[in-house]
Amino acid sequence: MKCALILRAPEQVSQSCRNGGADPWADPLVTAPREVDRAGRPRPASGTTVSGSCGAQEAEGGLGRGLGGPPHRFYRLSVALLALTLVVCAPAQPVSVINGVRRLIAQHDLPGAERVARAWQARNPASPELAAALSWLARAALEARNFDQADAFAAEAGKMASRFLIGQKLDDDPWLPTAEGTAIEVHAQVLAARGERPEAIAYLQTQLKQFAGTSLPERIRKNINLLALEGKPAPPLDLTAAQWLGATPPSLASLRGHPVLLFFWAHWCGDCKAEVAIIANIQRTFAPQGLVVIAPTRLYGYVAGGEDAPAGKEKHYIEDVRRRYYAALPDVPVPLSVANFIAYGASTTPTLVLIDRAGVVRYYHPGAAGEAELSAKIRALR
Repeated sequence: MKCALILRAPEQVSQSCRNGGADPWADPLVTAPREVDRAGRPRPASGTTVSGSCGAQEAEGGLGRGLGGPPHRFYRLSVALLALTLVVCAPAQPVSVINGVRRLIAQHDLPGAERVARAWQARNPASPELAAALSWLARAALEARNFDQADAFAAEAGKMASRFLIGQKLDDDPWLPTAEGTAIEVHAQVLAARGERPEAIAYLQTQLKQFAGTSLPERIRKNINLLALEGKPAPPLDLTAAQWLGATPPSLASLRGHPVLLFFWAHWCGDCKAEVAIIANIQRTFAPQGLVVIAPTRLYGYVAGGEDAPAGKEKHYIEDVRRRYYAALPDVPVPLSVANFIAYGASTTPTLVLIDRAGVVRYYHPGAAGEAELSAKIRALR
């Protein structure tokens, strides 16, 4: 019997994770949008997603929010979930080793997931796909707070992935960015959870240099920022490309004396659309006190339905999305730049950054946030 997959495009799936929200492992459709392409396949060029929040997005802690505070805050926000849904397959035969591993992880059966991976490994040669499956085991072990096991899986996944980087680029294979990116992220999170924060930052900075020019810098920078950005001066926004939507975006330097909220979003991102009402309420409440909201976004190379698109066509599409879903934020400037996403590590969307009147980052949050939490952070600013 042949197996079939329904591969959902990023615009058709939303990340179910919220800080303090649902368990990311419980929902097989929780996804890291930037780790899949328009057809739902791994999308190396677009990058990774959620950090892992809530044990939620990216499992960006899962790949979302996790490094910024106590150890649990880091790893709970670092688990990236891919938008792959198994539909038809021969009985007891997973479509791929990754689907089999993910299915058991979603059932909180890490030993069973490892058995599937090891059985596959015994019958098949090493491959980027197997390395990616091992990286899922690393995420699951991290989520379970088994740091030694998580680090061992991450090391194995990274070592296997590195074998396939000889003679080809990272993004030439759809699974290598997932395997390599997760191996890096999990090892850094393990170091941080063990209290080795400086070592984690140094390791991530080394990896950032090594993988410059690939799809990984946003994800690696996010993890650095989760560990080190709060309390530091905000990176300047890239306004040199002279591309934006709406009002001309001001420089952060010109906004000294005003608190600033950065709302990073993507045209395919369902969670971003859901966050609009919250951001609009925040703006109405705190604009009289000087709050300025800026909403950076970027090009991804495609438009509705996953159709490849040149920059001009995609920009028009983003404008249409903004008019339709972001009408509650009509006067918010929208800088259009990949550089901003790299500087702020916005591999998870939305990513929220609160900057105080002196230009210092006070809140860095990959993933959605509630109105009460944001309001409390803004009120705490001096």
